[in-house]
Amino acid sequence: MSNLKPTLSFEQGWPILQEEAINKVILLVEEGHTSNQFTSEEYMHLYTTVYNMCDNNPAGPEAQKLYQKYKKSIEDYVSTKAIPSIQGKKDDVLLHELVKRWNNHKIITRWLFRFFHYLDRHLVPRRNLPSLQETSHLTFYELVYGEMNDGVRDVVISLINREREGEQIDQALVKNILDIYVDIGGDTMKYYEKDFEESMMKDSAVFYSKKASYWIASKSYEEYMLKAEECLNDEERRVQSYLKDGSKHKLLEVCNRLHRCILYILMHIAELVYVVLDYL
Repeated sequence: MSNLKPTLSFEQGWPILQEEAINKVILLVEEGHTSNQFTSEEYMHLYTTVYNMCDNNPAGPEAQKLYQKYKKSIEDYVSTKAIPSIQGKKDDVLLHELVKRWNNHKIITRWLFRFFHYLDRHLVPRRNLPSLQETSHLTFYELVYGEMNDGVRDVVISLINREREGEQIDQALVKNILDIYVDIGGDTMKYYEKDFEESMMKDSAVFYSKKASYWIASKSYEEYMLKAEECLNDEERRVQSYLKDGSKHKLLEVCNRLHRCILYILMHIAELVYVVLDYL
């Protein structure tokens, strides 16, 4: 079976897929057309092209070559379209453009998946390769987040701290950014935890440490306790609005651990005051 020639050679089939599938999808998305722009006949023609290139050996050299070309096409799109549109942007503008680019990327991935689905059904499981969606999402992550994650993460953390200070922020925008980490991770939260949550937790500890130092020096015990309870409630609302569920326990633990330390200090200060008063 593997020695049979494919119905359609790679040299014959790839130009059709590149022009009528990949290039057309990218052009449509870049022009803002996000709805279905392909007829059922076009879908069938493109899917059949892939099938005819691989049917005699679904996991053979032609199919593997097609998989690599699919991956290279995604890499080229991200490098020539997505990255240049994001580079140089800062603050909220950076986040808005990143969300737009990720949404475009998902649309392109979804369309191309339908044309190249034969590879996902036959080549991917036999060769133990990442699925077409995984390949596409990881390409975006490696090329875009590999270069810009520090900046994106810092902007998001800055927005969270501004909200903690009482400022109104675009919560939907923050949620959309954090959803990208989750989408890329598929069934896991590893990118959200590794690339965002770890730094956010460290920053939260620093933020509340400074706040607690200020409150203990400027407020009464009762006022301090009210502030502590208010912060805990705010963090719970923050998790419900845009942070992920796994962050709730960690954030509350950061706040509670800090408040326990402060209470310990206050108790010892009170004991010292009583000792001094007794001495006097």
